[in-house]
Amino acid sequence: MDLEEYKLISEDLKRRKIPPIVKRVVSIILDKKGEKTMVLKLKEVSDITDFMVICNGNSSRQNKAISDEVQRQLKKEYRRKAFSVEGENHTDWILLDYIDFVIHIFSPENREKYSLEKLWMDGKRYRFYRD
Repeated sequence: MDLEEYKLISEDLKRRKIPPIVKRVVSIILDKKGEKTMVLKLKEVSDITDFMVICNGNSSRQNKAISDEVQRQLKKEYRRKAFSVEGENHTDWILLDYIDFVIHIFSPENREKYSLEKLWMDGKRYRFYRD
């Protein structure tokens, strides 16, 4: 993502009706060069969570870096600690559960394999990337 695209996506993020903490998560992911970042609003369609953030990195190291930075910043800025963290040892699919929102950080292969965007088609989608 080049600088111009980053600016456009950041401006779009500011206009969206998403809770500030979820916007911050998206911002952290973009700063760490996460790809195909999407937020699904599930409030009306699921009792599991209100929002789901999905992205992918290009390596295990990048996925771990995204996960670590999200956890560090949310703890520092919002005093929020993940209720549950899964997959940090394998890093092909990391799940951070903050109860009212969850974050899925995939490898490109696992993102395509599990295709959560299709599973939750009834949720409102906010895309923060260009094809």
